[in-house]
Amino acid sequence: MNTRRHDIDFLRVFAFSLLILYHVAMFYVYDWGWHVKSAYQAEWLQLPMIFVNQWRMALLFVISGLAISFIWGRYSPGRLALRRVWRLLLPLVFGMAFIVAPQPYYEALTKGIIEPGFVDFMSKYLTFQDFPGDAWGGEEIITWTWNHLWYLPYVLLYTLLLIPIAMFLEGPGKRVRSAFQNLRGPWIVLVPIVPLMLYGNFIYPHFPDMTHALIDDWYSHAMYGTFFLIGYLVGRDEGFWTELARMRKALLALGVLSFVTLMSVREFVGEDPGVLLDHARAFAIYLNRWTWILVVLAWGHHLVRRPSRALTYATAAIFPWYILHQSITVVAGYELSRFELGPIVEPLLVLGITIGGCLFLYEYVIRRVPLLRPLFGLPYRERSVVTGAGRADERPGLRQDMVAQPE
Repeated sequence: MNTRRHDIDFLRVFAFSLLILYHVAMFYVYDWGWHVKSAYQAEWLQLPMIFVNQWRMALLFVISGLAISFIWGRYSPGRLALRRVWRLLLPLVFGMAFIVAPQPYYEALTKGIIEPGFVDFMSKYLTFQDFPGDAWGGEEIITWTWNHLWYLPYVLLYTLLLIPIAMFLEGPGKRVRSAFQNLRGPWIVLVPIVPLMLYGNFIYPHFPDMTHALIDDWYSHAMYGTFFLIGYLVGRDEGFWTELARMRKALLALGVLSFVTLMSVREFVGEDPGVLLDHARAFAIYLNRWTWILVVLAWGHHLVRRPSRALTYATAAIFPWYILHQSITVVAGYELSRFELGPIVEPLLVLGITIGGCLFLYEYVIRRVPLLRPLFGLPYRERSVVTGAGRADERPGLRQDMVAQPE
């Protein structure tokens, strides 16, 4: 019997695709710092960027928790930990060494810190030599960086921490898991906001910057770790998903209202509004963030029930695309910006080169070279499996143990 959750496949593809589009837009959004910036910056991009920025990464961590939920019990805790370490750590180290490298190179070029010459840069980068001056925040640091790959060490850490927690929740703590799964109606919206409010009140004031540096990012860990745990808790409970689908229209309406409220608060509430208004602002932020995650989960579950060749292909391809995309965007954006192509042609070309570059490298290089596949989070060989229609398909990533796999 085919038990694959095709809606989760879709959600994973959607979340990573949104991330890729977001990073392309970072090259053009006005007054937002990034590794490199275009001369054609648009202020109107700020509104859609603010909208998705509230929940895009949190959604990815929910989906990552869902992945652990779906494969729990297929492996011993120790074997599961080893599989996650292999699937995440190898692409992270390879990505930091080679895939991410063009990003600090072009960033340093933009700041006038180094002379042109990528080969010379790599000779320093791969031997851990420091950049001087203000390459990254005005400090001399080791040049290796994970940039957009910061998600990988975070999800690896949360997975390793979740394993003993899951052992408890599958055993003595079943009531805790069941209590969360049995939330219905408005409680699905309100209960998860409680810990987020606590983080905002007690952790955020001490760690207000989301550094993505792993060791000093406690507010991020509290928030993203909680979303990861929530994904694990609700993954296999059909009653929870049925309730989400039932609530989808109400959730969409609440999402629109919560975002309008959030933008109104940003516009009319000052920096130091007092205790009550500060709590109200925090509630508006977390209500909007969690509601839109629920909106995406609910509508994805409602709309996507059947497999398709496009979804099968995208499910396997999207993680290598995630690893590749930002470096392609940075290189294309920097090089094209020298030709003064204008505010329409240049963005279209940067987006097209990002998508085309990911497609070409995945389809004609990564997918077809067994030694490269594990470096991009894929099995060493493509596996022949059976789809929901009962036919064989040589696409990777169709097995239930890889459903929504975030690595």
